[in-house]
Amino acid sequence: MTRLLEILISLAIVVALFLVVGLVLPSSRHLVEKTETNRKLTIVFDTLNSFRRFKDWNTLPLRDPRMQMTLSGPEEGVGARLDYDSKERGLGQGSWEITESVPREKIAIKIDNVERGENKRTEFTFKPTGRNNRNVEITQTYDVDYGWNLLGRYAGLYVTRHVGDDMKMGLTRLVNTLASVPNVDYAVKDSKMSTPKVVERPAEDQLFVNAGAVERGNAQIQSSISDNSEWIKRVMDANGLEAVGPLRIVTTDLGRETYTFDVVQPVRKKDGSPIGKVATQGPVQYVQVPASKAATASYTGYMAELDNVRNALRAWAATHGYEVKDRAYEDYKSGVAGAFTENGEFNVYWPVK
Repeated sequence: MTRLLEILISLAIVVALFLVVGLVLPSSRHLVEKTETNRKLTIVFDTLNSFRRFKDWNTLPLRDPRMQMTLSGPEEGVGARLDYDSKERGLGQGSWEITESVPREKIAIKIDNVERGENKRTEFTFKPTGRNNRNVEITQTYDVDYGWNLLGRYAGLYVTRHVGDDMKMGLTRLVNTLASVPNVDYAVKDSKMSTPKVVERPAEDQLFVNAGAVERGNAQIQSSISDNSEWIKRVMDANGLEAVGPLRIVTTDLGRETYTFDVVQPVRKKDGSPIGKVATQGPVQYVQVPASKAATASYTGYMAELDNVRNALRAWAATHGYEVKDRAYEDYKSGVAGAFTENGEFNVYWPVK
């Protein structure tokens, strides 16, 4: 009887200590981690303002590569949501949802997972830093409430090791992901480039000429485009074809001294019938191009400025979760001569997967 009484007293002491310590432990936890990147603020913000690149920087997919992830709501900003479902123990089902989005300043995200605690949220804030504010300091915070849940308060003892370590690794992966994006700001105020978007491109019949490596000079490039477009016009006339839209230039390589490109003209039969076989002449070739998807933006300015526009378009595609493929191209809406003036008008495209 005495032995049983001693055991009961010992258990009572343990329970009492558990309650006392639990009541003393914090009812919430707050973590802060920081990192720095040399990428433009627009690139950093847009990468985190949606979940299209979540798997590239977050640590959750590393813990279960077979995890099922589903996006819903708007593509970006408030309401964008990612739900995940894992068979791995300790992961289960959960979600991330953007609850606040202040352009170039802050992104707040609500987190629902199987871990103990309520009102879980993480927040990213951004601050220009470094020499001439060329870099961006990214601060991530994490908050969780345990209230009077004593088991939760004890779980909070390990949140720095578990969640904190994930935050550190996630920020490291984020910086590496950002490093793969061309460092061009595609949202500069008063830019001559429109806001990019993704469009479906129809299948096309095309006549084209590989112009080869042309010396990088406006006169040489313009002359090459004009000469090759004249060849294309001859083939059109000989085959009863007409142009569908403006002349197009497809870039292969823009080197220091030369510019390698194709001159392309989408075409169709004047009478609306199928094109069939085309009798080509000189350097002109005929090809059928299947329908595709492409990132696009319009631009007004000199043709020589298009390389920066192409890089800006590629940067936008990367931050929005699209992988570019093949070669970029431009529709010369203002014609060949007009393209070499400050008022040249272009539609710029880059195919995406």
